[in-house]
Amino acid sequence: MKLASFSIGNRCSYGVVTDEGVIDISQQPGAPGNLRSALAKLTTEEIAALTAGRLPDHELGDIVYLPPITDPKKILCIGVNYVNRNEEYDETTLPQYPSVFIRTPGSLVGHLQPIIRPMESKQLDYEGEIAIIIGKAGRRIPQESAESYIAGLTVLQEGSVRDWMRHGKFNVTQGKNFERSGAIGPWLITADEFHGYDDLTVSTRVNGDPRQFDTTANLLFSFSYLISYLSTFIHLEPGDIISTGTPTGAGARFDPPRFLEPGDEVEVEVPGVGLLKNVVIDE
Repeated sequence: MKLASFSIGNRCSYGVVTDEGVIDISQQPGAPGNLRSALAKLTTEEIAALTAGRLPDHELGDIVYLPPITDPKKILCIGVNYVNRNEEYDETTLPQYPSVFIRTPGSLVGHLQPIIRPMESKQLDYEGEIAIIIGKAGRRIPQESAESYIAGLTVLQEGSVRDWMRHGKFNVTQGKNFERSGAIGPWLITADEFHGYDDLTVSTRVNGDPRQFDTTANLLFSFSYLISYLSTFIHLEPGDIISTGTPTGAGARFDPPRFLEPGDEVEVEVPGVGLLKNVVIDE
């Protein structure tokens, strides 16, 4: 099931995406007001029941895509999580623990919305990723049961301002959080659509040119490990987002670097999840 958040007219809503359009859930009597609340209060089956037998309320061309979770409490991002990315940093040994940083909700826009190159830098870069959306609360979650905490997956383009990532000695927070520099969406695909998470592919294209490609078989830290590890020190809640890392091939790694320019179209595709597309504009 595809669950998307969107706006239409001056109203924000969420619903089930079908081939014919979107079935609006928030207008149903007793329905939670947004998708994060729906994940917290309802099972996947109960969400599906709200739309059973209904025709779409809106055509896809009439909606404005919002981030699937419009008000996440936490966006946790994992750095250097593919084997080839570790090699990019000339590391001869594999890390014992994941690298973790946080993004703010305002740093991400929805599908088909422009991403912004800030006036402070010409080094906006792309990073295509698979993101987990948490479906139930937990702390110190055992790795063997961690996948049951996944509500679904979405696609994330972790726009990164490279020179601002080097401002701090030990952190990348500044360069990862410029307003509207990255994107997420188009929707959440519910966990019942997947039979394991060990062979998903992610690819990134800029103006149709392939830049990144890898499979979750090459992750240093699996989805279940990340959920277990993160929940050791933080209480995970429904709607929390975990971005699982990007493959090699970001613009900074070319010689010379190939940073994003106004007018560039960035596509991140995860078969079985979705295609996230955004165009770059200057602030």
